[in-house]
Order: sequence, then structure tokens, then C-alpha cells
Amino acid sequence: MESLLAGAHLHPAAFSPASLSRCHPPSVVRGVNVVGGRAVRCAYTKDAILYALEHDEMFNSEEVVQWESGKTINTIAAAQGIQISRRCRPRYPSEGSGDDKAVPRHILEQIVWDKEVEVSQRKAKKPLMNVIESSEHAPPVRDFIGALTAAYTRNGVPALIAEVKKASPGRGVLRENFNPVEIAQAYEGNGAACISIFTDEKHFQGSFESLEMVRNSGVKCPLLCKEFIIDSWQVYYARSKGADAILLIAAVLPDLDLKYMLRVCKNLGMTALIEVQDERELDRVLKIDGVELIGINNLSLETFVVDTSNTRMLMEKRGDSIRDRGILVVGESGLITPDDVAYAQSAGVSAVCSLVTPYFPAISNYMIQYNVL
Repeated sequence: MESLLAGAHLHPAAFSPASLSRCHPPSVVRGVNVVGGRAVRCAYTKDAILYALEHDEMFNSEEVVQWESGKTINTIAAAQGIQISRRCRPRYPSEGSGDDKAVPRHILEQIVWDKEVEVSQRKAKKPLMNVIESSEHAPPVRDFIGALTAAYTRNGVPALIAEVKKASPGRGVLRENFNPVEIAQAYEGNGAACISIFTDEKHFQGSFESLEMVRNSGVKCPLLCKEFIIDSWQVYYARSKGADAILLIAAVLPDLDLKYMLRVCKNLGMTALIEVQDERELDRVLKIDGVELIGINNLSLETFVVDTSNTRMLMEKRGDSIRDRGILVVGESGLITPDDVAYAQSAGVSAVCSLVTPYFPAISNYMIQYNVL
């Protein structure tokens, strides 16, 4: 909801009918406007956009009504089980002093706070409209879900989304001699269905430049931008760098933001991999129309503890609903050995997302056996 409600940059293509999809967003009037008989805290000035908003289910959602009544974004998010408070500070929390210095409750909250500062700085250098224009000239979007489905059908084992990752907060540097293009080419040459590229700089030592380099290198595998998305600006920016899919984390994004980001992705032709950790998050996501790809993370983003039984537990409880809707499920984290992958497959997983390096030779051997890696 930070993007949808607090931002002044809603792109009309995400809200208006097809006839408005190529319009540029008009300026926003701060204050009280009346739309459909409702006084709202922020609205567009053009009648066409106001009409589109008035008839849009997002604009009429419970969250927007709550926000209009004075509830904060953090209060609305907390009611949905989200434990990440948004601070919107002008500098990194660790760089403050006194009352200005914030102490996060866990690493995920630290990452989100840092990401708020990073995105704010990036947007100041390259405004949303410039990024949207760049995204329109990006290479054509490739079929991420189609690649996963084809690999699973062809090999009879979960399709591999191979991760290009230099470091992580939990393990530190994973690969000193890090060449994202060489790694991605090796993955593709050995049959990976898709490639995931970490773009967070501060905590994972990734970059959007790595994503762009891999896309421009001739690698044909669809690319997932693995980023901590908190603002639609990041989705457009990822597309401008050649991403075919984007990660959306339910533990970070309230329902309305998930719906909005999903709509932006569909507008761009991209796939959204929506990641969940527990039953409550999964239930939230299953209530959203248009979800095609869900990732079940066995790693707690708060504690960094791995429990591979998490995927089986959630699939046992909600597998029927997932299958009825034709949603593809990706197993994430802790899937290291052949037994781990087989365990995830027996739970109903069609793909796995894994870092394949010398640190994890067992999964490499498993994939080689089936000519997948």
C-alpha cells in the first residue's frame, strides 16, 4: 500500500481501461477530492482518471477506505499479519543518532528499511516516468511460467530456477570470483529452465547491472529479478533492465500492494512469483485473482532458520485450492540434496529455486542425472 496510497505516481495503465493505457499520469492534487461521492486524501485531476478510479475495485477496496478514514499504512498492514513497519526515513537507519536511529526487529525489517532509502534515492535520480519509458524499449518479455512447465513436462522432475547470487546476510560471500554472465551461461548450458538474479546491493551484493549484463549476453532463459520490492518503480526498473519475472514477498507487501504490483506486472507482460512463508500468507495470496505462480519459502526471513517440511505442510493444507486454480508452485530454500528435491516434488512442487554452486554439489549431481543441470 506504500506504492498505491502513499505514492504520487500511479500509472493510469494500471487503473484505466485499455483506451487510457498509453496515457501519462497527470499531476496529483494533494488534499481532499471527491470521487464517486467519497472524500479522498489523494486523487488525480483528470476526469478520465477519476472515472477509472471510481470504477476500479482497488480504489473501492477495504484498505483504501480504511486509509481514507485516517488509519496508517502500518496499522492496515499489521491487521493482515505483516510485521514489517515502514519508516520512510531519509537516510539508512544505522546512520542516524539518538531518536533518529532505528533498531529493526529482524533482518527482513532492516532490509526493507534500507530498501526504502535506496529506492527513494534512485527515484530522485531517475523519476518513474523515465523508467516507464525505458521499460517500453526493453527486450521482449519471455515466458517464465511456460519455461518452467516445459522443463517439468520434459524431465519429470521439478524445473530448476538457478540462482545467481554473490552473498547473503546469513552465509556472507558465497562466491569471491563472481561473474554473473559466466554463471548464467553455465546454468543455461546445463539445462536450467530459468535464472534468478539477486539485485539487492546492500545485503546480497547484487545489482541491476548484473541483470542487464546477463540479458544482453545472449542468455535465452527467462530471468527473475530477485529483489525486495516495495515500490512499483522497482518493477518498471527491473523490466527496463530485461527482467521477465519479479519476486513479490507477501511478508513485506499488504494485500492491496500485492494486487497492484500484480496488475503492473501483467501490464508489462511479466510474471509475478509471489512468495509466502506460512499459512496466513498463503491464504491471503489465494484470495487474489490472477495469481499464477507461488513460491513457498522454507527459510524464515526473520530468523533465517530453514525447515523443508514447511512446503509439505502448506501443500497438505491448501494443495487442493492451489491445484484447482492451476497455480504453479515453486519450492524455495533448503532444497540441497536429491532427497530434498524429491521430497518437495512429492509435496506437489513443480519447480525449485536453488543456488547451484560447489557448495551444493548434491543438487548439481541430481540435476545432471536428469540432464537438467
